[in-house]
Amino acid sequence: MIHENSASRRRFLKSTAGAFAALLASGCTARSLSGSSALASPFGPLVPDPAGILDLPRGMTYRVISSLGDVMDDGLTVPDKADGMGCIGLADGSLALVRNHELKVKDAPGGELVSGFDTAPGGAPLPGGTTTLILDPVTLAVKRQHRSLAGTIRNCAGGITPWGSWLTCEEDVTTPGDEATKPHGWIFEVPADAPGMVDAVPLKAMGRFKREAAAVDPRTGIVYMTEDRDESALYRFIPNRPGHLAEGGRLQAAKVIGQAADTRNWNGSGFAPRGWAEVTWIDLDNPEAPDDDLRFRTADAGGAIFARGEGIHMGEGELYFCCTSGGAAKLGQIFRLVPGVGGEADRMQLFFESESSEQFDYGDNLTIAPNGCLIVCEDQYTDVVDNHLRCVMPDGTAYPLARLRLQTELAGACFSPDGRTLFVNLYSPGTTVAIDVGTAYLG
Repeated sequence: MIHENSASRRRFLKSTAGAFAALLASGCTARSLSGSSALASPFGPLVPDPAGILDLPRGMTYRVISSLGDVMDDGLTVPDKADGMGCIGLADGSLALVRNHELKVKDAPGGELVSGFDTAPGGAPLPGGTTTLILDPVTLAVKRQHRSLAGTIRNCAGGITPWGSWLTCEEDVTTPGDEATKPHGWIFEVPADAPGMVDAVPLKAMGRFKREAAAVDPRTGIVYMTEDRDESALYRFIPNRPGHLAEGGRLQAAKVIGQAADTRNWNGSGFAPRGWAEVTWIDLDNPEAPDDDLRFRTADAGGAIFARGEGIHMGEGELYFCCTSGGAAKLGQIFRLVPGVGGEADRMQLFFESESSEQFDYGDNLTIAPNGCLIVCEDQYTDVVDNHLRCVMPDGTAYPLARLRLQTELAGACFSPDGRTLFVNLYSPGTTVAIDVGTAYLG
């Protein structure tokens, strides 16, 4: 578990809310982007990478720290499809990266199949799960890496907890049959300091649905969760005992007051950008949902509808989440949710809606930089992709921060506790890179 570094992490997160106001006051932000006309980035132009992997602004550098096929310390090799990821400080000062592998039942795993939560009917282990990398906090050298969860399906995104673990989410609702022997669609908890494989215990009270990501409010222990469906809901889980998710709790879904329930804006549904709506919560019974109907029950009760909820990240007193195909242009939205304090109502805002592919195109995972901008990973669905890391400033202006030169997606963006290193995954072939952003750009 984390000790002294958890405090530094909380200080880092606390700084993000204040950084928004500081940026606006300092004049660091630029005028809003209009249509498809791109503005010059405050980080400078992207410099072509001689290795043909990742273009960055001058002064930023990257290194590859883990790749598909690398032999790990448990004798296994790094699997493919590196997706969501979290960075957590450990008690000895090391950094832990817990990394998802979004492997489907019939995917070639890119690494050895390992027994865990479930198997195919013939007994073959299922390929999904997580790996954990332990890094030197100064040199970022990999001290060790190992498989930490196995036997799951399509571990897409997740979220870190204030108590030092990673919540990994299955974006799959397979039922027992030809491909699996158990239902899927669960959250599993992976302690960052686990020295090897953890027991794969599904947290069933947190609901069963086509999951994407999770974020924990450190003030209350409430877990907020997104769902990757065209008509998804936004969920929260109120634990019976904060920090002890396996002890059960209550599952709810968001309902907005004063704005359209359909937030997608696909057909002029009218969820106003930058406008605030009060949020109440609908209790959901039968969270194990064998019929995969939580989102439909939510809509029937007047709950909010979102377009493919994806990455979600908690700052100090507020959280942000992406909706990949939301908006009139169907290029993506970012929502901001502020949980109420002292009896105040929760509030939600459509913080950003992309109008052109130069702002961002299918935003997926996201995180918050030390200067308060949102770092968004693109995951385009075109035959030829041109995926970027986008920086969305507090005034809603979007800039390119990095450009991936490979035909795959960017995923799992997360910062080191000191804010100097941005870790990100290249989905396939599964690769993890560390970007030295320094303090001149995002500090």
